[in-house]
Amino acid sequence: MRRIEQGVTRPEPITVEIDGASVMVHPGETVAVAVLASASRRFRDDRSGAPRGMFCNMGTCSECSVWAALGTSPWRRVRGCLVLAEPTLRISTRDPESRP
Repeated sequence: MRRIEQGVTRPEPITVEIDGASVMVHPGETVAVAVLASASRRFRDDRSGAPRGMFCNMGTCSECSVWAALGTSPWRRVRGCLVLAEPTLRISTRDPESRP
């Protein structure tokens, strides 16, 4: 998946962190766009451990659920298609509380 680049004017990109990796996104793009722009494109795992992707992109299905924390704020589960990416945003595709 690629962004449309020709004929589009965007603000300077910002950096968010997804599972410890830096990803460049533009202000106004959602967390879902940031995850899709990352190398893995995975949002979460299902009960069998298989990776899940985005489905409805309008906040109904919750397939794009990830954990997010802004700066030093606590982690919270969010639907990535409804939350805008911001500087200092950390995103985790796995529950950060259950990581070793």
